[in-house]
Amino acid sequence: MPFSQAEIEEEQAHFANVITTFQQYAAYSLAANNRRRKDLFTLPVADQEILESLKYKEKLAEADRAILANAEFLNQVVANPEIFGHDLDEDDGPEEGPSGGSGGQSTTGKGHPHDHPQTHSHSHSHSHGSHSHSHGSPSAITSVSDTSKRKKYRPTDFDMDKLRSTLKQFVRDWSEEGKSERELSYGPMRDALLQHFADIPPEERGNFRVLVPGAGLGRLAWDVAKLGFACQGNEFSHYMLLSSYFILNRTDEIGKHTIYPYVHSFSNLPSNTAMLRPITVPDVLPSSLPPGSNFSLVAGDFEEIYGAENNEDEPQAGTWDAIMTCFFIDTAKNIVNYLRIIHRILAPGGVWINCGPLLWHFENNSTNDPSIELNLEEVKALARKIGFEISNKRTIDTTYTNNTQSMLGYTYHAAFWTATKVI
Repeated sequence: MPFSQAEIEEEQAHFANVITTFQQYAAYSLAANNRRRKDLFTLPVADQEILESLKYKEKLAEADRAILANAEFLNQVVANPEIFGHDLDEDDGPEEGPSGGSGGQSTTGKGHPHDHPQTHSHSHSHSHGSHSHSHGSPSAITSVSDTSKRKKYRPTDFDMDKLRSTLKQFVRDWSEEGKSERELSYGPMRDALLQHFADIPPEERGNFRVLVPGAGLGRLAWDVAKLGFACQGNEFSHYMLLSSYFILNRTDEIGKHTIYPYVHSFSNLPSNTAMLRPITVPDVLPSSLPPGSNFSLVAGDFEEIYGAENNEDEPQAGTWDAIMTCFFIDTAKNIVNYLRIIHRILAPGGVWINCGPLLWHFENNSTNDPSIELNLEEVKALARKIGFEISNKRTIDTTYTNNTQSMLGYTYHAAFWTATKVI
């Protein structure tokens, strides 16, 4: 179904707002750090002197330097946001500020694929909004009927929280630091995939199609393609799509970029190192997929892209041999439809591999979106009713974008299973 002009303008506005959020990271974060300086000067002189002896001001200065380093990296991410095919207004460029970065304009049209040296590509379908594994209300979307009259967007606290979460996602997916965390989730999923196709010679894995919805920054999908399977990731968030495109297509060296993902909070820290330590990305060369690898990322809403009964571009029913959902199914507004789509697009005997909690993203939302929230037993019962035979059930204790050196950490008792399509 073609998109209306209003829908196209709405997405263009949201995309421009996301770009602005990247570009305004430095100003926003430095202002937050300056608040700490102002607070320091409200104290009695004697207290200031004590804190001076603890080198508190030096810590603030080091935080400033880390923020500026992050800003330089984030400005590179959005320097050429060409995967979306949007024309940004001339006044959507970055404002003058201490970060010294510069934004770019989108230059390609809707749906245009972008080839990676190892046949990785991004393609695009229109979608709206974004969400992630964090609490909060969705970012406001500015509707535009006349882009020339649209005021400069001012990123909200929620926007910046999503951007800070994106920095941590780089750690989870593309750093040595994040290896232990991602292996708790990705490792069992890869093992289950290999077990399901154990009778397939490695050289024939390319004949089997694997879908990874909610792909984030793409590491799990990349890992699956590295194993030799034909793999497609799907992602909805512009923050993730811009970042995955950058790391996968514009990064040509291991450890090329240095970020400081933990600089934004001074709480629950045993030392300055826990907050200010640098993280280098990526830990592998994204272009190191075997020659001829079939690896792609598709932008857009999972239900819109894969849920249509009659998709003229690529009929989906029965075309996927495996679907891997990692921290994904709880992004559903209607979990019944999510599982129905997964079942419909799997080939007969295809496998669905799941790992994740049930942090229902739209629970108590402020946007009047529907939200159906089931407990784990209900989700499993629903899966059986739809036509899955569930096996290999277990609980995996894991974190998600956790600072390993923090005094605080959240552990998910994530549900893991494999399920085969039986009807």
